[in-house]
Amino acid sequence: MNEILNPSRLKSILLVSLAVIITASCSTGSTALFNGENLEGWKNYGTEKWYVENNELVCESGPDAQYGYLGTEKNYKDFVLELEFKQEANGNSGVFFRSTIEGTKITGWQAEVAPPGKDTGGIYESYGRGWLIKPTPDKDKALKMGAWNKMKIKVVGSSVTTWLNGTEMITLTDDKIGEGAGGIALQIHDGGGIKVRWRNINITEIK
Repeated sequence: MNEILNPSRLKSILLVSLAVIITASCSTGSTALFNGENLEGWKNYGTEKWYVENNELVCESGPDAQYGYLGTEKNYKDFVLELEFKQEANGNSGVFFRSTIEGTKITGWQAEVAPPGKDTGGIYESYGRGWLIKPTPDKDKALKMGAWNKMKIKVVGSSVTTWLNGTEMITLTDDKIGEGAGGIALQIHDGGGIKVRWRNINITEIK
């Protein structure tokens, strides 16, 4: 026996279907930013070490022990970025978005990657307002120091949300971020003794 849908239920079904269609049409599909073989598509800023080992991207402090960045050659406005990182040694690093770099001076916003208790997943504005938002302390347990971690960063307009191993770390709406433009960049902090591995760096642009 065929079920006759009442108008309100039919409307709900149509709205859900429309939302799925719009979401699919606005997303361009995932693109790998790191090919597992070399640094094609990236540019090195500074004297710190960036190299490929075992199909992983490695950043390591050099003899100068200064800030260093590996930035994409392409700019990205609205996107979902997913990647994995494993901290060795100190592990103080970060993922910048809508960033520009001159020498080793970077402007833009950083999703923090740091040792336990140092606000991984928070958002920091370099050469500007500093910390915009930090995760609540109870979320720090999501970080697995010395093991592989999955980070997800969604940036759309003036809104930013970060996740770490499936835990939502922060969500932030900020007009200045909404006005920003630039690329993705990985950071190695100054001070020396830092080594972080990265893999499966994939971005889905939202048009």
